[in-house]
Amino acid sequence: MPTPTTDKITQAAMETIYLCKFRVSMDGEWLCLRELDDISLTPDPEPTHEDPNYLMANERMNLMNMAKLSIKGLIESALNLGRTLDSDYAPLQQFFVVMEHCLKHGLKAKKTFLGQNKSFWGPLELVEKLVPEAAEITASVKDLPGLKTPVGRGRAWLRLALMQKKLSEYMKALINRKDLLSEFYEPNALMMEEEGAIIAGLLVGLNVIDANFCMKGEDLDSQVGVIDFSMYLKDGNSTKGSEGDGQITAILDQKNYVEELNRHLSATVNNLQAKVDALEKSNTKLTEELAVANNRIITLQEEMERVKEESSYILESNRKVTKDRTADGQALTEARKQLKEETQLRLDVEKELEVQIGMRQEMELAMKMLEKDVCEKQDALVALRQQLDDLRALKHELSFKLQSSDMGVKQKSELNSRLEEKTNQMAATIKQLEQRLRQAEKDRQLAQQDNRLFKQEFGDKINSLQLQVEELSRQRSHLELELKRERDRWSPCHQRIQENKQGAKAWLRADGKLKIHEENAKPKQPPRGENSVLPPRSPSSTQEEQEQPPGRGSAEVCQLCQEESSRSQEKNVCKNCGGVFCGACSAHELPLPSSINPERVCDRCHERLMQHLRKQNGSVFNPHVWLHLKRHRPFPVALDNLAPPRCSGQIERKARCNQNVFHLHEI
Repeated sequence: MPTPTTDKITQAAMETIYLCKFRVSMDGEWLCLRELDDISLTPDPEPTHEDPNYLMANERMNLMNMAKLSIKGLIESALNLGRTLDSDYAPLQQFFVVMEHCLKHGLKAKKTFLGQNKSFWGPLELVEKLVPEAAEITASVKDLPGLKTPVGRGRAWLRLALMQKKLSEYMKALINRKDLLSEFYEPNALMMEEEGAIIAGLLVGLNVIDANFCMKGEDLDSQVGVIDFSMYLKDGNSTKGSEGDGQITAILDQKNYVEELNRHLSATVNNLQAKVDALEKSNTKLTEELAVANNRIITLQEEMERVKEESSYILESNRKVTKDRTADGQALTEARKQLKEETQLRLDVEKELEVQIGMRQEMELAMKMLEKDVCEKQDALVALRQQLDDLRALKHELSFKLQSSDMGVKQKSELNSRLEEKTNQMAATIKQLEQRLRQAEKDRQLAQQDNRLFKQEFGDKINSLQLQVEELSRQRSHLELELKRERDRWSPCHQRIQENKQGAKAWLRADGKLKIHEENAKPKQPPRGENSVLPPRSPSSTQEEQEQPPGRGSAEVCQLCQEESSRSQEKNVCKNCGGVFCGACSAHELPLPSSINPERVCDRCHERLMQHLRKQNGSVFNPHVWLHLKRHRPFPVALDNLAPPRCSGQIERKARCNQNVFHLHEI
């Protein structure tokens, strides 16, 4: 036979199934649950050896920790959002669920026709006697039209007290009067112990929150008071630890907790399913009893009609007896007794009928309440299944995160190994560089020492070279002055020569057409041999050629390219060989010994003269420099007797040595 103690334990386990099997504790922002020994929901034939006080203490500790987490999370989220909270805010809803569990803990049950009922509305009604300001809240709750149960009134009272920011004050005043609370709570209840005072102190922090609730249209009677532990699970990605091992252990802890919670929820679902089955069986049994009662009522009604007929018949017979005064007096007395018995039987039947009708009404009310309870349990079952699906999804997500974290750990380990190898290589490289640095330092010291010795040894030579450099700079300045004077003297002559050239060209263009036939009649001069050395021409022959018109041979073919298209082009006479060539084959000019200015020569003569001059002197021949020296003759030596390449090479080398700014190639 089950004892009262085991009945209390079983009832507590059924009503607080989320709290009696686990120990709730906090570690920073973590929610930790430790599973205790399973408590059988059906009492065993043998008495249990666990202490009920220990279970109650464990439940008080769990509820206190849950209240701490809920209040802390609510305050932090409200401060972060910086706005007024409403009834749809999930942390606020969970806070009210936790407070409801705290107020229900250790609550004494009231026996009714439908069974035992626990409601925390009774203790809350005492607050208006302790704090007069709470009378307004109680009156407002009683005037709300949508509330039909004490549980809904208690939930509305909690919301209104939070809106007034006096929930902590009311709870503190209620906890201080344990003599009044003893009528509603067990001695080991949370409201009777020090955990209740701690929770009342924690509620002071909620005064910084502004809450706004719309009580109209909100169904507070049918809400499911289930604590959602998934809100207090900490995601592994939010941790900011620097070590990967700590993250992995945190993820594993979360995974183990989710598995335990999943197993616990599955057991809860099974228990609720068994309870639903039991309620369905009791429902069917009550329907059968109701049918039997209806049948009995029908039979009683039939009996009552039959008794009415018999009584009417007896009355008629009595009337006949009274009329018949000749009847026996003994028969009259027997008839009267029988009439009394029948009337008494009729009254009894009517009373029993009224009792059956009252029982029928109560059974109908009980059926409605049971149907409502079944609907609530089904809603709770759906919510639990939804939580189970969410936890399964969270479990899959955590397993995926665990796998990704394992891959990250492997990658980090490989990266660490590669970094260690690179570190070793860099250390070896640093050692080599240090050796090279020491060697370079030694070389630098040796070089400095050699430099000091060199300065000591060649100091006099350096001074003499500096004096020579100064002397050369003075010579350079003197040569620059002479060069400037020569340039000033040469510039008017150059201008006159250019003017004469322009006038001669204009005259030659005007008279070229008149002398075409005369030039065609003249015999052509035979070309010289290709390999013969060209001797310098006399000034008289050069002057004669200059006097000849340039239009000679304009109708002839070019002697070098031999193209027919060159007949119509303008021809030039080579001043060296005397041949007639087109403009493309006689584009070069060279200074000849017989002329002061550069003369036009053909490509073949230009190539021969340049080869001949290069062979005589190894340096590059500059004809413009040689021509300038020949014109002005600043030296006493006759330049006609000097080889042009040699003179040009000497002047150019001297000009480069003195860094002359004047460019002789432009002259």
